[in-house]
Amino acid sequence: MRRFDFLTLKLFVTVADEGRLTAAAEREHLALAAVSKRISDLEALVGTPLLYRRSRGVQLTPAGQAFLHHARRILENIERLNAELSEYGEGIRGHVRVHSNTSAIIAFLPRDLSNFSRDYPQIKLDLQERVSSEVIAAVRDGLADLGIFAGHVPVQDLQVMPYRSDRLVLVTPRDHPLAGHESLCLHEATEYDFVGLQQDTSLQSLLHEQASRAGRTLRMRIQVRSFDAICRMIHHGMGVGVLPQRTIYRDLRDLALHSIPLADAWAQRELVIGMRRYETLPVTARHLVDHLTRRCEAP
Repeated sequence: MRRFDFLTLKLFVTVADEGRLTAAAEREHLALAAVSKRISDLEALVGTPLLYRRSRGVQLTPAGQAFLHHARRILENIERLNAELSEYGEGIRGHVRVHSNTSAIIAFLPRDLSNFSRDYPQIKLDLQERVSSEVIAAVRDGLADLGIFAGHVPVQDLQVMPYRSDRLVLVTPRDHPLAGHESLCLHEATEYDFVGLQQDTSLQSLLHEQASRAGRTLRMRIQVRSFDAICRMIHHGMGVGVLPQRTIYRDLRDLALHSIPLADAWAQRELVIGMRRYETLPVTARHLVDHLTRRCEAP
C-alpha cells in the first residue's frame, strides 16, 4: 500500500467520475493505453479488481467503492496541505487563475480586481474570458482556481458562493415600436427579430429556454460573439436583443439605443463564484474569494 502514487489515485477518481476509461484519458490528457495500464497495475497492487469492465464503460466493484472513498480523502488532504503550507511563504505572494464570463468582466471585475490588487500588490491575477460552461469545466479540471459564471447554469462537484446580481433588459433602437414600454416580458418581444450571442453561451440558452416555456420561439436574425457587437447591430436596425443591464451603460451614450427592463422573474440574474473547495485553495485564492464575496455597495 505504500507504493501508491498520487497521479494514479487522481486517475482512479477521474475514471470513477467519468465511467469510461476513454473519457478519463481525455480529461487527464493521457493515452488510453497508459490509463488502462495504470488502473491494471493498481488492481494488481491491491490484489483485487476495482472495476467491472462493461461494453459501455466501467463500474466500481465493492472494493472499488471503498478505494474511491479513501482516494478522495487522501487527495483532499494533499490539497489542504498545499493550501496551508502556502501561508508560510514570505509574505502573501503568488498568482490566482480566474476564468469568468463576459458579464462579470464588463460589469464588476474591473473595479473589484483593481481594489484587490491595491491591497495585495504581490499577487498576480491571471484572468481569462470564457462562456459559463467553459468556466465550470476549467475549474473542475484544475485549469482555474476560481470561476465566475451565471448562477442558473447547472453545476456539480463544485462549491459555489454568491457574487453579484444583475437584471436583464431588452435593448432596442430608440425609434423601435417597443421603445415606449417602461417594462415588458420576453414573450411580448418575440414577434420581432433578435440579435444575440452564439448558441454556446449561458445567456442565449436561457433566453431560448424561457421563450420555449412561454410557447414562443426567438427569431434569431444574427448571432455574434460580443455584447458590443449586439449593441451595434441593434443601433443599425438589425433587431432587438437581451443583455445584462450593467454591461451596456457605455453603449447607450454612444449609440441610439433604448433599454427596457424585463419583468420576468428569471430576468434578475445571479453571478456566482465556483471553486473545487474553499478550504483547499491556496491562501492567495482564498483572499481573492473573501474580497469578491464581501458585501459592499455595487458601483
